[in-house]
Amino acid sequence: MGDEVIIEQNGVELSNVEEGPTGKEKIDIEEDESADDRPAWDNKIQYLLSQIGFAVGLGNVWRFPYLCQRNGGGAFLIPYLIMLVIEGIPIFHLELAIGQRIRKGSIDVWNQINPLLGGVGVAMVAVSFLVALYYNVIIGWCAFYFFNSFQAPLPWATCPGNGTVLECEKSSPTAYFWYREALDTSESIEDGGGINWKMMLCIFTAWLIVCVCMIKGIKSSGKAIYFTATFPYVVLLIFFFRGVTLEGAGDGLAFLFIPRVEKLADPIVWLEAATQIFFSLSVAFGGLISFSSYNPRKNNCTRDAVVVAIINSGTSIFASIVIFSVLGFKALTDSRKCLQEFQVVMDNNVPDFASQNMTVTASNYMDLWGTYNTTDTAVRDFNFGYCSKEGNLNNAVGGTGLAFVVFTEAMNQFYPLEMGPFWSILFFLMLANLGLSSMFGTLEGVITPLRDAGIWKWRKEFLVVLLCVVCFLIGLIFAQYSGSYWLDIFNDYSGTFPLLIIAFFENIAIVYVYGLNRLSDDLLYMTGSRPNIYWKVTWMFLTPVSMLVIFGATIYTEATRTITYKGWDSALGQVVDKGPYPWWGEMMCYVLICLPTLFIPLVFVLRLTGLMPYRGETLKAKQKRTVPGAISKQNLVTDSLKMRFSDLKAHSTEDSDSVKAMLP
Repeated sequence: MGDEVIIEQNGVELSNVEEGPTGKEKIDIEEDESADDRPAWDNKIQYLLSQIGFAVGLGNVWRFPYLCQRNGGGAFLIPYLIMLVIEGIPIFHLELAIGQRIRKGSIDVWNQINPLLGGVGVAMVAVSFLVALYYNVIIGWCAFYFFNSFQAPLPWATCPGNGTVLECEKSSPTAYFWYREALDTSESIEDGGGINWKMMLCIFTAWLIVCVCMIKGIKSSGKAIYFTATFPYVVLLIFFFRGVTLEGAGDGLAFLFIPRVEKLADPIVWLEAATQIFFSLSVAFGGLISFSSYNPRKNNCTRDAVVVAIINSGTSIFASIVIFSVLGFKALTDSRKCLQEFQVVMDNNVPDFASQNMTVTASNYMDLWGTYNTTDTAVRDFNFGYCSKEGNLNNAVGGTGLAFVVFTEAMNQFYPLEMGPFWSILFFLMLANLGLSSMFGTLEGVITPLRDAGIWKWRKEFLVVLLCVVCFLIGLIFAQYSGSYWLDIFNDYSGTFPLLIIAFFENIAIVYVYGLNRLSDDLLYMTGSRPNIYWKVTWMFLTPVSMLVIFGATIYTEATRTITYKGWDSALGQVVDKGPYPWWGEMMCYVLICLPTLFIPLVFVLRLTGLMPYRGETLKAKQKRTVPGAISKQNLVTDSLKMRFSDLKAHSTEDSDSVKAMLP
């Protein structure tokens, strides 16, 4: 910053005139924020907890560990952290900066930057709406398990019917409870089967909770966030101490942190790392912009972006430690159970095996099978699927399969067994709170833009209730017996590819349309410093290039594969490949990808042709109105000298007239 010049003009000091590092002079005029009635956060902690709660969601607990498991363990952390630096944090910072600078929701933010870009904001609202439809369903599932946890023994601890339910005997108690008792899933997506009333009630409960928490906007959700954003960390900490003390936890942690470096040569690993860091920060939803718009303009959004992004990634790594310590215990337990079952088979079917006190161990079971498989069919046909501890750890499971089947089965084996309900209550309450804090940000990405853009002119409470009711009614598609198939479609296509396109246009629009110099001036005004070389290089080159690479790789991947889906086979008692979607299912995948992103070119064309003119005031016009022209130090000095010369001339004339009056 240049030196400040203070000039006195008619007894008034004109200060705050500075010369920027570019050599251009300007006047910083702080707008009177107290003049508007925009809601504000009670304090900085409330704001940071809301941003953390929005960014840290279910994906941190059940998707990130799965990606580590599948992509080289500790080796996956290398591309993940690199992508965090060149892609995640820069976009996160951009959204916080523009929301805080313009103090509007996503639609009005882009209209004020440039009306031709208004479609970017509309696309953000569309994505948030589509994601909210299915995300709250998962919270409903967590509520179902939470309510069923208040009984001992847990209903998923053993198979019903004392061995007569073949579907459960062929799978496991937890898998049977999830697919049959909870979802009661149909055999395919084409078999809708009607409404599952249990799931409908749980989804209704989830929407009721969200509606109550958000009815007063950030005044109510800001209060709830103190619990929903902090409680998951308390539970993770409890599970951490329980997990690392379990037998076999060391094997799971070794699997997580020992890098399988050869995986780094696989481009898919880098692609999945970039995709995960991008989506886990919740950028391009509009929620970050909405939350930051309730900040005062003088707030260090640069520091906020770095802090929240690091906490988000740290949470993912910490959650992975918890998950893998438990998975290590489960892998060891399953291996021992498998070897014990093989011991029984050998004792019962191989002569003299039991009498010779021969023991099946992890090191000799395959040798024993090789020796005796030709003598007995029971030995030959034995399933060794879970006998290998390393093989168990290599079986990558993510998403609902990890939360509702694998981790739930592991908790069944925590000692003492009577504590099962306690661990289950904690776990599913944690998942529900992770989902709720993310839902607050997702719905703010819809509500705030609609109100700020003047699309909704009535009370905010009515909009919240209407939105929750509409989402619940549309979301009944997920309460069908085929609802889990529909949720997979929405999860795979509505909140992935469109976000990438939106964020790319967002980066290009801010840096190259709004202008990096103007953004730099805004950050100087808001934070007291201009962006350093790291921010400039990432915004201008590294971030858009990395998104283009992901964009191209994703298009290639999707274009070269057939869209298929997996589902539950009740006869086999396991998840199997169901083949390609029916034509209408495949069309829905493309609709979810294209629908939000089509608003970007659509609004551009409508505005360009004048069919949908923007009648508001752009940021550039507002700045011109507020500061009619560039007022330099030289102009101020010149005006001051002219004023002083005029005063001096007037005084000289008065003195001359007085002298003349005194003359005879």
